[in-house]
Amino acid sequence: MKNTLKSIISDQKEKERQYAIQRQAEIDHIDTKANRRDFLKKTALGGMSLTALMGLSFEDSMAQTTSKVQKASAPSDLKITDLRYCVTTVLGRTAIIRIDTNQGIYGLGEVRDGADPRYALMLKSRILGENPCNVEKIFKIIKQFGGQARQAGGVCAVEMALWDLCGKAYNVPAWQLLGGRYRDSVRLYADTPTGENPEDQKEKIKYRTEVQGYSWLKMDVSINQVKNIPGTLNNTSIMNQNSSQWQGGYMSYANTKHAFTGVQITEKGLDELAKIVHNVREMVGYEIPISTDHYGHIDVNNCIKLGKALEKYNLAWLEDMVPWQWTEQHKTITDALETPTTTGEDIYLLENFKDLIHNHAVDIVHPDLASSGGLLETKRLGDYAEEFGIAMAMHQAGTPVSFMANVHCAAATQNFLSLEHHSVDLPWWEDMVRTTDGGKMIVKGYAPVSLTAPGLGIELNDEVIKQHLHKSDTTYFAPTTDWDEKRSHDRTWS
Repeated sequence: MKNTLKSIISDQKEKERQYAIQRQAEIDHIDTKANRRDFLKKTALGGMSLTALMGLSFEDSMAQTTSKVQKASAPSDLKITDLRYCVTTVLGRTAIIRIDTNQGIYGLGEVRDGADPRYALMLKSRILGENPCNVEKIFKIIKQFGGQARQAGGVCAVEMALWDLCGKAYNVPAWQLLGGRYRDSVRLYADTPTGENPEDQKEKIKYRTEVQGYSWLKMDVSINQVKNIPGTLNNTSIMNQNSSQWQGGYMSYANTKHAFTGVQITEKGLDELAKIVHNVREMVGYEIPISTDHYGHIDVNNCIKLGKALEKYNLAWLEDMVPWQWTEQHKTITDALETPTTTGEDIYLLENFKDLIHNHAVDIVHPDLASSGGLLETKRLGDYAEEFGIAMAMHQAGTPVSFMANVHCAAATQNFLSLEHHSVDLPWWEDMVRTTDGGKMIVKGYAPVSLTAPGLGIELNDEVIKQHLHKSDTTYFAPTTDWDEKRSHDRTWS
């Protein structure tokens, strides 16, 4: 036993010596920046011989002797030095930002899918020199520059990155900074697969639920699915053959709000849409919740007709039946139907959810964290809705950066139901990042909540992301000095 203990001590001392040499070499190296050199000196490690006496491995010794040492940074000395970005092809076009600091650590955020990274770049001059750990203070500085939907993308991206930085600085997960967690895993919902024929769709649904393990699905129930069937819709002239619900000119069907299209669903149309839901429900069964979305631009009366036609299928929710701004119409629909209703993916800030919540105009709030204000604002929103007996589901259609921001927020919010994962079938999506604790991002339809990984708990896999940069902008976190200078007076009151 004594010989074994002597051997452990000897081996440990040699490892200590090699580590000290390696650390000193980095301090002495000509290319080591002054802030990194100062950081290495401040966080010099000691006391490992004591843990060696207990027979711990080198890795265990490191963990033991640094458990109360700030390894990532000196938080009070942190300053923001840069904001950079890259644009990926996820969901067509989604930008990731990186906020750099004077101590070499950085934070990752995401500008919501389809939004311009300049929504984030315009904020750079307002945050340079600030301590990123003052998250709420910085959020109050920049939140006036966010708007609804994608126009909030810059503010939310910065807020995400600040929590990532703060978590790294204090060496704790983002959920811990939000007040702690309610759950160890976050339930996800995924798209319901379609197929070339019913048998093909059935096999794909079986794979989604039994192999991939998703226990909550969402499907489209759109008038676009029946518009080519004669007798299902009235006034289809506004919906030409190439019409899109999302893209078009200012006076197109895409940009005509629901009440102003004049499109109506006939009894035949209701039967055809009900058949679509019936067939999916038969394939999925009743144990798995099915949510619905993307009905098309129809008015409140047709929304109620459609909702009643689908009530017997026990849907988890009807989503965004009319634009979110129309609180009274949402309440009219909610009061008329037994199926839960929801909206919120395009709403920025808690203050703009309050009418919906106070009037119980929806049964579930459904924010997109990349639009609603980021992690803290979304948690505040969930907590506020909880006081009125309203649950919160979360919309998410982006890269693993916003996905993980949502996971941390969902873990910290009690009335959370389920989080959208919109890239289930994108084979390289998970490979865009590495988890810093070595765990998996998704396991059988759930996102495990890391108990130790600091910040958002991910690092970028540069090579994979570089393979999927948008062709319109293939720069990769290049300097953005054009955005350094502040050129306006921002105060909104006199």
